[in-house]
Amino acid sequence: MIDAVGNPQSVLLLGGTSEIGLAVVEAFASDRPLRVVLAARPSERLDAAQARLEKLGCAVEQLPFDAKALDTHAAVVGKAFAGGDVDVAIVAFGLLGDNEKAWTDVDTAVEIAQVNYTAAVSVGVVLAEKLTAQGHGSLVAFSSVAGERARRSNFVYGSTKAGMDAFYSGLTEALRPSGVAVTIVRPGFVHTKMTEGLKPAPLSTTPEAVAAVVVDAVRTRKELVWAPAPLRVVMSVLRHVPRVIFRRLPV
Repeated sequence: MIDAVGNPQSVLLLGGTSEIGLAVVEAFASDRPLRVVLAARPSERLDAAQARLEKLGCAVEQLPFDAKALDTHAAVVGKAFAGGDVDVAIVAFGLLGDNEKAWTDVDTAVEIAQVNYTAAVSVGVVLAEKLTAQGHGSLVAFSSVAGERARRSNFVYGSTKAGMDAFYSGLTEALRPSGVAVTIVRPGFVHTKMTEGLKPAPLSTTPEAVAAVVVDAVRTRKELVWAPAPLRVVMSVLRHVPRVIFRRLPV
């Protein structure tokens, strides 16, 4: 259970090789060793993630998880909770993809939609059930500022994040009576392997900086945070810029 100062004892990371997700787990583990469940497809990257956390004293378990295998999600999450209470569950998997291919190739578009939206909804429903039955815990969902207003440069990805964001926003309200906290995180451009080779956007950040925002949000039970925080003001302005002007902006 999360203690009085907001430190969890156990974390489930769906997307067990996510650089941002792992940075969050490491930030929590800096205060105390954790029981960590890394759910992802078996790989050398997953083994390396486990080794990193074990060096911090964490007890780490791997669970095979494929976001596109929707019929397996309930069993995977069930196994994670079978080992004991889960204090923090993090939904950190996703695909960025090539926007130009995504809007011209059906298979690519559907894959991005299935992973970023359908799979996120699927695990969200199962996590909500488990956390409610448990009676406590925090659910962290990684959205994106890209979902706040569609841009020509990444509108397929942005559309999936908009849907995912709306689902978890509603889940925040649905779970409020149960005592389960939901935190939606809207990062901007984060320097990771997923964005390697792309031109950094203004206010770009790092996984460690995003992790600091997330840890504070879980400890203070914030329901929505931007990383970095100034993006909240930027996006508030951009949401109201007329389309004829917005399409000319270098964003």
